[in-house]
Parts: sequence; C-alpha cells; structure tokens
Amino acid sequence: MVVIKDMSFKAGQELKISGKAKSATSFCLEVGHNEDSIAMHFNPRFDEHGDVNTIVCNSKHGDCWDEEFRETCFPFQPDEDFKIVISFNNETFYVNLPDGNMMHFPNRFGDDKFKYLCFKGDCKIYSVKIK
Repeated sequence: MVVIKDMSFKAGQELKISGKAKSATSFCLEVGHNEDSIAMHFNPRFDEHGDVNTIVCNSKHGDCWDEEFRETCFPFQPDEDFKIVISFNNETFYVNLPDGNMMHFPNRFGDDKFKYLCFKGDCKIYSVKIK
C-alpha cells in the first residue's frame, strides 16, 4: 500500500497516474480526506469478489460504504502498463481510462479539494502528477 497525505488536489486540476497491474486479481486507488473519508474508491477487478473485468467505484464515510457503481468498460490487462487521468468538480469525478474512454462517478462529498491518495493491491505505480 502507498499512501500520500497532505497533498493538494483541487477541482479543475488533473491527477495523472501511470503504473502496471501486476497480477490478475485487482488494485485500487482512493481519493479523499483520509482513510475513513474516501470520495472516490476506484477498483479495477480482473477477478475478485465475484466481479470479472469490472471497475467498481464507491465512496466511504467513516465505516460506511455507499452504493457501489460498476463500469463494464475494462481497458486493463495483467502485466501491462496503464495511464489514467482523474479530474473533478464538486459534482463529478472524471476518469480518463487507458483506452481513451471517459468514466464518470459522482462526487458524493461535493468538495472541491482533497488531500489523501492511496494505492492498494496488485499494482506498481510509476508516477503520480498533479497539474
């Protein structure tokens, strides 16, 4: 797990992440205020928890997860590099996927600044840039 705290990711900026999925289970990226306040949990699942080639997104307040969102567009491959670009406003997260498709997930917090970023699971992160 890699955690970045006290960063400044503001509405209108782009968060560019490049990495590699190391095996065929899953990995996740979380954007929020801290480990108990996650505005966007982005979880590509190759084969985990009954999901196959599905991106699962959610948000978390305290110990409570909200309703899951599932995206069936799945442009990730085991052992292949990927690049995603995330931007947001106080209504929506926009995730530009590796194949050029755009995914939308509601900004359920309505906030315009986040300071916490976490990577978990079977991936290697090469770079994280905020512009």
